[in-house]
Amino acid sequence: MFKSYIPYFKNILSLSYPIIIGQVGIVLMGVADVVMIGKLSAANLAAGGLANSVYFLITIIGIGTLTAVSPLVAKAKGADDSETTSVLFKQSLKAALLLSAFISTVVWILTINLDWFKQEQEVTNLTKSYLHILNAGTVFMLLFMAAKQFSDGLSITKPSAIITLLGLGFNVFWNWILIYGKFGFTAYYLDGAGYATTLTRMVMAIAMIVYVWYNPLYKKWIHIKTTLQRSQYLIQIFKVGFPSGLQYFFEVGAFASAAVVIGWFGKEQLAAHQIAINLASVTYMVATGISAGGGIAVGDAWGRKNKTDLIRSGRAALLMSTLFMGFTAILFACCNKYLVALYINDNVVGPLASNLLLIAALFQLSDGIQAVSLGILRGIADTKIPTFVTVIAYWIIGLPVGWMLATTFNLGLYGIWFGLSVGLTFSAFMLTYRFLKESKMFDVLKEHTD
Repeated sequence: MFKSYIPYFKNILSLSYPIIIGQVGIVLMGVADVVMIGKLSAANLAAGGLANSVYFLITIIGIGTLTAVSPLVAKAKGADDSETTSVLFKQSLKAALLLSAFISTVVWILTINLDWFKQEQEVTNLTKSYLHILNAGTVFMLLFMAAKQFSDGLSITKPSAIITLLGLGFNVFWNWILIYGKFGFTAYYLDGAGYATTLTRMVMAIAMIVYVWYNPLYKKWIHIKTTLQRSQYLIQIFKVGFPSGLQYFFEVGAFASAAVVIGWFGKEQLAAHQIAINLASVTYMVATGISAGGGIAVGDAWGRKNKTDLIRSGRAALLMSTLFMGFTAILFACCNKYLVALYINDNVVGPLASNLLLIAALFQLSDGIQAVSLGILRGIADTKIPTFVTVIAYWIIGLPVGWMLATTFNLGLYGIWFGLSVGLTFSAFMLTYRFLKESKMFDVLKEHTD
């Protein structure tokens, strides 16, 4: 039985590892920002954490919506339908522009009303300027994501990974110059990180779109004359993708809300939360890379009407995520103090962040499994029920339990994290069960035996 799964492990790994490199590269940009901002002060670190929490609370809707592109493209590729892939590419860019217009407006409104979040005034003032600068790069981030998702759907996953790694180096270099004021530039401190991030996103978007449009690898799938009605594919992206965007929104929203609540306890607690969540986000992005690879493999099998490949691809992705996140749980538990020391040397923030990593170790398996389950369900265009599950997991279970533990049981910062762990575990169980049940009911697909 294990031997029969080996080809699926290899296929998902070949699809996932460039996506993982790209995903981790994007997160490492955030890690670099936090590490370099952390050298300034705890207030700057807290402001950076609050800004990113608010920013990604909204932009994740666009990112999540665009994740629908890769399984839709994979399904069309599996059916050898180049007309559909050609239309999907152009409509994905249009979707990115529409999403960026909406998201930029919402982020702007939140930025000028940051007092709603009732943070310390010093943190609020630092956050406002930084958020405005980040918001200027929203359109570039989403255009890059659209082109990346299209390429991933064709199983051409290396270009986006390479561009992301180059972008990481570019971002760190300009962070160093603009945060600290090198080579005659003014030191912009926290704002410098925002300028560097926006500039990096612009360069990455241009590079990705130009590469996809002109590289011969994509010629068969893009440069096709078609009479297909384009608007229906734009609608399809939003129909499949918007529930995915809401899935991410409810998850990220829970953690962003947690950051706001934690900010009420003090800037040291918020800074500790930012460090721990930043480290946890690195491992989570590996899981979402496996999720994307599994979703592409499942979508391709669906296009080929191969039920066996669909089921085994999904199960293989789940097992791969479980093994990896089990390893990172051990790493967080054993090396928590050393990892926190990379960020900050503070007698208050350091111990708080180290303890949070112990809690993060507890929810690593749940986080990885629920992330992959969402991806492989997206591969079969099943997004509505999973969205409902995420609402319950984070907003009916996770945050209320966290608030109760934080206040009634006086666990404070740690109580919030324990509550989120409970929500993640519920989500992991329900979504895995959903895929195992739904994949077996695809009677229109053909059974294939070894």
